[in-house]
Amino acid sequence: MFESAEIGHKIDKAVYKSEEPALREALLDAQFEMKERGEFPVVILINGVDGAGKGETVNLLNEWMDPRLISTHAFGVPSDEESERPRMWRYWRALPPKGHIGILFGSWYTEPIVRRVSGEIKASQLDQQIEDIVHFEKMLAHEGVIVLKFWFHLSKNKQEKRLKQLEKDPKTRWRVSDQDWENFKHYDRFREISEHVLLETSTGEAPWIVVEGEDSYYRSLTVGKQILTDIRARLDRDKPSVTPPDVAPLLPPIDNLQILDTLKLDQELSKGDYEEQLEALQGRLNLLTRHPDFCKHSVIAVFEGNDAAGKGGSIRRITAAVDARHYSIIPVAAPTEEERAQPYLWRFWRHVPRKGRITIFDRSWYGRVLVERVEGFCSEADWMRAYSEINDFEEQLSENGVIMVKFWLAISSEEQLKRFKEREQVGFKRFKITDEDWRNRDKWGQYVHAVSDMVDRTSTAVSPWTLVEANNKYFARIKIMKTLCDAIEARLGKDREKEKDKKK
Repeated sequence: MFESAEIGHKIDKAVYKSEEPALREALLDAQFEMKERGEFPVVILINGVDGAGKGETVNLLNEWMDPRLISTHAFGVPSDEESERPRMWRYWRALPPKGHIGILFGSWYTEPIVRRVSGEIKASQLDQQIEDIVHFEKMLAHEGVIVLKFWFHLSKNKQEKRLKQLEKDPKTRWRVSDQDWENFKHYDRFREISEHVLLETSTGEAPWIVVEGEDSYYRSLTVGKQILTDIRARLDRDKPSVTPPDVAPLLPPIDNLQILDTLKLDQELSKGDYEEQLEALQGRLNLLTRHPDFCKHSVIAVFEGNDAAGKGGSIRRITAAVDARHYSIIPVAAPTEEERAQPYLWRFWRHVPRKGRITIFDRSWYGRVLVERVEGFCSEADWMRAYSEINDFEEQLSENGVIMVKFWLAISSEEQLKRFKEREQVGFKRFKITDEDWRNRDKWGQYVHAVSDMVDRTSTAVSPWTLVEANNKYFARIKIMKTLCDAIEARLGKDREKEKDKKK
C-alpha cells in the first residue's frame, strides 16, 4: 500500500505558488458554505510516520482556512480521566458539530498500532480494535460525517534523513524527541503493522489517502485538494443519499404474541415485606459500592418503561443507598441544538462515568428505537441500524469494566390510565402528566411492538434487559434493587475468580 508513496512525488515551487491562492480561496468558500448550511461535519485524521510533515500540514490547514471553524486535537498518552473510560470516549468528545471541521492529530489508530508494535497487545486484540474502528467510522458516515483519513508516509532512508535535517536546524530541533528515534528503530515492524491496519480499515465509507511526505509542496496541495473535493462533492449533491440499514429485517412473531404480553404484570408484595426487603437490599448495595474492587468498575443503569410505570420512584430507592458524591442521574429529553449537531450517541457517550461511579439514565439511547421510531422523528434506516450501533456501544462499555443493567418497567394500559388520573388530582404530581403522555396512549400497540423488537435485538450476554412487572410498585422496586445488587456482585465475583486463576 505504501509503494506508490515512495516514488518521490515532487511539485515545482512555481507550480505550487500558482495553485495555492486559488486552492485557499476555494477551501474558504467551501468552509463558509458548509458552516452556513450546517448539514454535516468533517473529521480529518492525521496519521503516519514521524517526520513526514504531519504537524506542518495541520498548521497549514489552519492557516489556509478559518481556524474559528476548525477544532484541532492532538492525542497522546491517555490521561487518568481518559484511562478510566472506554478507549473511544476521548475521540467521541472531540467530534466537531455540523458545519465545522475537526482535525484529529494522532487519532484512534495511533494507540492500537503503537501497542501492537511494542507487544503490549496480541494480534487478535488488534484485530478486535480494528473491527470496532470500522463499525465506528461506518456509523459516522451514516450520520452524515465526512471522514478523511490521511496517512503521511516516508521510506526508512527518507525518514532518517528528515529527522537528521530537523535535528540539525536550531529552529526545528524541538520537533525531534528521543521517542522519535526510538520509534525509528522499530520502523520495519511499524510499517508492517500499519499496512495491515490500513488495508483492513480502508473502506468505501472512509478510505485511506496515503501521502508521500518528503516534498512539502506536493503533500500540501494533495491534502488541500482532497479536502476540497470531498466537501465540494457533498455540498453540490442535490439530495443526501440514504444508506439502507445493514441489519436483518424485522419479522412479525409467528403467533402474533409480543414479549410484553407474556408478563404477569400483577405481582403480589405487601408493604411490610417490601419495607423489610428494601432495607436489606439498600444495605447490600451500599456495601457493594464501598467494596475495594468496586473502584475497578462503574455502573450504568438504564431505566425505560411505560409512562407512569414508576421509574422515578425506583431510581430514588437506589440513590438513597449510595453516597451522593458517587452517582449522577441523567434525565433524557428531546435533544438540544448542540446535541442535534452531533452523531446520535454523542450525548450519551459524554456521560459515561469514571470508575467507582454510578450513572443512572432516566430514558436513554433507546429513544431512537422507541419514541423516534413510533413518532417518525427519524427514518427507518436510522432506527434500524441503531440496534447494532447500540450493541457496539454497550459492548465497549462492558469491556471497559462498566456494569450494565437495563430495566423496562411494564404496566398494563388499565393501570396506566388509573395512575394518569391520580396524577391529575394530586397537586405535587401534576407536573408528571403532560398532553404527550395522553397522546402516547393512542399508540400503545405500536410501542408494544417497538419494545418487543428492542428487547429481541439488544438483550445481549453483556447487556441483558430485565423486564419488570410494575403494576405493583413495591414488587417492581424490589426486583430492580435485587437485579442491580446481583449484577454488581457477579462482576466482582468474576474479578476474584480471575485473580485466583492468575495465582495458580
